[in-house]
Amino acid sequence: MSRERHSVKVTLGGTELSISSEHSPEYTREVASYFEAILARFKSAGPAVDVHRAALLAGLAVTDELFQARAKAPGVDTARLRTMRDRLARLVPATKSGSGKAKGG
Repeated sequence: MSRERHSVKVTLGGTELSISSEHSPEYTREVASYFEAILARFKSAGPAVDVHRAALLAGLAVTDELFQARAKAPGVDTARLRTMRDRLARLVPATKSGSGKAKGG
């Protein structure tokens, strides 16, 4: 049985995206806002930092947060972190090659 999907528009790095997700629009906006704040921090690091590079660095920063959370409580929050990862993965549309799927766990 599939859950109801919600569509919401968010802006990341100056690009408006339409996200379709099983999550509430509020949750999707909150996730986007969190990422946008990290992205803005990297974009403001200097004039030579373009949006693409800043997005890659922001992605690494968020991944670092995940890894640090795992290290602080190995096994305790593993199921919760997997659920969060899977929920976030559903926010990103799969690519034609299938390489857009989340890995790890």
